[in-house]
Amino acid sequence: MSTRIYVGGLPFSATDQDLFTLFRSYGDVAEATVAIDRATGQSKGFGFVEMPDAAAAQSAIAKLNGHMLDNRSIRVDVAQPRADRTADRPHRERRW
Repeated sequence: MSTRIYVGGLPFSATDQDLFTLFRSYGDVAEATVAIDRATGQSKGFGFVEMPDAAAAQSAIAKLNGHMLDNRSIRVDVAQPRADRTADRPHRERRW
């Protein structure tokens, strides 16, 4: 089973390819994506990496958490499931 990894504190210049390259030295990378703001097209400063091998993923997390990338200390951890955001929002009536 693959492991999805959260990578926070990324420099805003980081790209999908930068994430892929960083994690590739620890094992196979199925996907590496930097989160992009839809309105501005700029990086949000975090991303996700998916690695098929759980042991390689744990090794990457242990070795890369706190790693300096362009003078920024990145946070690397197992990604948590996305919360249901619709339950937290109050119902808003549409007005036409």
